[in-house]
Amino acid sequence: MKKLKRYQYERYAILCQLAYPDAAANYQKVLKPFHERLLVDKYGRMSVRILWMENKKEVIVVFRGSLGLRDWLANMVFVPARIKQVDRHFYVHWGFKRLLNQPMFSSTKTINEALPLRELLVKVLEPLRQQGKRFTFTGHSSGGAVAVLMADYFERLEAKAVKRVVTFGQPAVATRSWHKHYLLHNKTYRICCDLDMVTFMPPFPYYFWHVGKMLWLHDDQIYENTPTHERFLKSLHSWLLRPITYHYMRKYIRNKTLFDEH
Repeated sequence: MKKLKRYQYERYAILCQLAYPDAAANYQKVLKPFHERLLVDKYGRMSVRILWMENKKEVIVVFRGSLGLRDWLANMVFVPARIKQVDRHFYVHWGFKRLLNQPMFSSTKTINEALPLRELLVKVLEPLRQQGKRFTFTGHSSGGAVAVLMADYFERLEAKAVKRVVTFGQPAVATRSWHKHYLLHNKTYRICCDLDMVTFMPPFPYYFWHVGKMLWLHDDQIYENTPTHERFLKSLHSWLLRPITYHYMRKYIRNKTLFDEH
């Protein structure tokens, strides 16, 4: 499994931030080199951003996370629902199946031509695939959950079409059978930050499973595939010691950039 490089991490993280309507204006320059196409929900909100360059083989598909009470309530429905991933059936979190099936229309179409997200996205990506491009799927929170489901689906349709999957603060998606048959474990990076509670959701250990390689950002280090209980205990230990660690000289050094604008 190749390492995720710093510039890749930074690019995907900023693109996931830009999926939200309150994204900082100074991030917008990241979008300038790209062609883009948007998939929009029935409320007119951008839900998926597709980005590519003519001279690059990578297409980046960015899924927005939850917005508003309706989305968060759906995330809390911890009920498994049956879904077909081309050649296999799995049980996945009901809320994420709902997101895959929600009606979407393209920025080049009208709402009257809305299709389920999964169906529409495959149609939109197909011309790019025929150009020999490969696809990175990324997203934050529930957007990360949809990214892994969609990446696996697309890989089953078109073998070796997926370049990588990178998610941020992603909850678990589906049952153990999904984990066992997921096609992209060696290309999936699941990034967690400290004690992000969403990454422990749904709260049913050994029923809903994560996929891919976990990169845990904690206490100025990156830990790989740290077990859930160990991650929780390390975070608790860090919290208890935090008042002391603020006294360490490295904390002062880390904040040196603040003086650039002082």
